[in-house]
Amino acid sequence: MVITETIKLSVNTIKSNKLRAILTLAGITIGVFSIITIMTLLDALQAGIEGGLSQLGSNTFQIQKFPAMSFGGPGAMAKYRNRPDITYEQGMRLIEKANVYKYISLEYWKGSKTFKNERYSTNPNMGLCGTNLDFLPCNNYTVKEGRYFTDNEINSSANVTVIGMEVVNKLFPKESPLGRKIILDKNEFTIIGVLESKGESFGQSQDGLALVPISRMQEIYGKSDHSINIAIQAPSKARYEECVENITSVMRIIRNCKPGEENNFEIFSNDSLISTVNNFTKYFKYGAGFISFIALLAAGIGIMNIMLVSVTERTREIGIRKAIGAKSRNILNQFLVEAIILCEIGGIAGILLGIFAGNLLGIYLQTVVVIPYDWVFIGLIICSLVGIIFGVYPAYKAAKLNPIDSLRYE
Repeated sequence: MVITETIKLSVNTIKSNKLRAILTLAGITIGVFSIITIMTLLDALQAGIEGGLSQLGSNTFQIQKFPAMSFGGPGAMAKYRNRPDITYEQGMRLIEKANVYKYISLEYWKGSKTFKNERYSTNPNMGLCGTNLDFLPCNNYTVKEGRYFTDNEINSSANVTVIGMEVVNKLFPKESPLGRKIILDKNEFTIIGVLESKGESFGQSQDGLALVPISRMQEIYGKSDHSINIAIQAPSKARYEECVENITSVMRIIRNCKPGEENNFEIFSNDSLISTVNNFTKYFKYGAGFISFIALLAAGIGIMNIMLVSVTERTREIGIRKAIGAKSRNILNQFLVEAIILCEIGGIAGILLGIFAGNLLGIYLQTVVVIPYDWVFIGLIICSLVGIIFGVYPAYKAAKLNPIDSLRYE
């Protein structure tokens, strides 16, 4: 019996027992669905995070009090909260003492702010940042309209601001904002520039912000109760590591880190953040893979049991086929192909549902839509293996039936 005839016969047998087939492949569908859903969601999150990191300035890294990502829970964060704040004075000393850098941006951030003018107001999720002259290159922003701060405006704590496009769209939908007044958290500023739109990063708008001179920011909120962030751009890609080493050593001196002590500040870059995300998703995938393995193992045992029941019910049919010339290997192939087809149908259904569910969750979390082609391929291979491993014993049992005894079976 050629393979095409075996497949046709197996398909017809499955069609004749639709309810049993559905119950058989349900376990496989659930197992594959669970792993594909998780892998699709993780790939979508990973792609979204990497896309967000690409919006940071090139050859840049950040210094701040807290790590960019922490998976240690509340207990781990207590360690970072006990660190001394990174002060504006420390940032200025870094600019003065470091000698391997191109730009250093000092950033004093306040979030969840509402901006307004005489007619409109924004949502209470805007970011207000006091900064210096180097903010734009260190954060990959450009000025679309107007201009950026001058050195004199920063030194004199001028009431001027550069705003993002989301602020423009909310407060000045039909007119140019240049020269207009805006209230930033109860303080009036004059708009001198508009930033080019950057879209979203990590599911959050990069355009809902207003920049003011860091000296003015300190006058409003004070210097002593807030840790600043520092963004550094290396002179070139070739000197990136040299820049990181120089900045790190200078910061350790400024913040009184003793030899052998760990840093009391965090340094992170695009690459280090991507590495952290990759490590997190890798271990999460291991856990998801183990859980899915248990689910597929249970599904495989279920398939074997149902196939054994099928062999018992079809004993007389097997005897008739052997009596008219079917060989044992033909019987074995038919039952084995039936098991594989059932597993593949269940696997394909699980893959399609998993991709849909994973991306649906990803869209809800504002990530990109992905299709995990590698896991689709792996899923199909696993389904075939489950069909072979758990179908071989029922197939072998069917192939070894004695035709005379089978014909007598009632």
